[in-house]
Order: sequence, then structure tokens, then C-alpha cells
Amino acid sequence: MVRRRLAGMVWAAAVAAATLGAAGCSNGGSASDAASRAASAVRSAGAEVSAAATHAADAAASAAAEARKKLDEVKDGVDAKGAVTLGKPSTAGDGHTEVPVTVENTDDAAKSFAVQVDFRDGDGNTVDTVVVTVQDVAAKGRKEATARSTHELSGSVTAQTARALRY
Repeated sequence: MVRRRLAGMVWAAAVAAATLGAAGCSNGGSASDAASRAASAVRSAGAEVSAAATHAADAAASAAAEARKKLDEVKDGVDAKGAVTLGKPSTAGDGHTEVPVTVENTDDAAKSFAVQVDFRDGDGNTVDTVVVTVQDVAAKGRKEATARSTHELSGSVTAQTARALRY
């Protein structure tokens, strides 16, 4: 997702550079002036691309840190990653990605679950992370919930259970 946006920004910079180059030559400006303006436009676009990539990486890292913090707060949790099934991600009307989460309680008593879901782009990069709490799942029962991205995601998005605790 981020790479596609970045590629689009680079393409826009190249088009702007070509346009500036043509305008510089047709309005009496020198070719070196046009080349200088084109190079400046490309540098500016490169800076925007770098800033966008850094922002996206920072947002994903922040979401992952928040998820770790939430799961670390669970008292007496046992690994339950194998008891979680994710459905197919879909895009809601507001652009956020949603994925159905089903948990299966194999215990003889009602339990709750905390499930960390990582959303990944087409290249496998984590672009968002959320924690879904599914409370009061009946003994030997199943319960469904929905994991929802914290922001709009575009492109091909997959979901993966990163971690799950039953408590």
C-alpha cells in the first residue's frame, strides 16, 4: 500500500519534471534552468515519499507497541493462537478494513480472549495492528467478533493472528 502510494508520488514528480522541462524550453528559459527546476521537483517529491514511508512505518510500530502493551496486561493468560480463526478481510464503507474473528473455548469454564490481529499489505509488511477482546465465551463454545483497522487501508490487505491469549 505504502509502496504504491510512493510510486504514484514518484510518477507525479517525473511528470512535473517533464512538464517543467518543456515549459522552460518553450518560454525562453534555458535548458539548464528547466533541468534545475525539474531536479528540484524530483528532490521535493523524494522528500515527500521518504516522509510518507517514515510516517507509515512509525504508525505500524506504534500500533504494534500498543497491542503488546494490552496483551501484557492480561493476567493468567494462556496461549490460544490455535483457537482463533480469521475470516476474509473486507473494506467497510469508511475505508477501514474489517475481518471476522472466531474464537473457540476448549475449556470447561467460560473464558475471555484477547486476540492481536496484524493487517498486512501485498508485500507482507504490517500496516496496522489491533487487539480484539472477546469476552465470556461459553465453556466448549465459540464466539465471533470483528477486528477493525485503526485507519483506512488500501490495496491488497491480509490479516494474520499474531498472538492470542485465553484468560
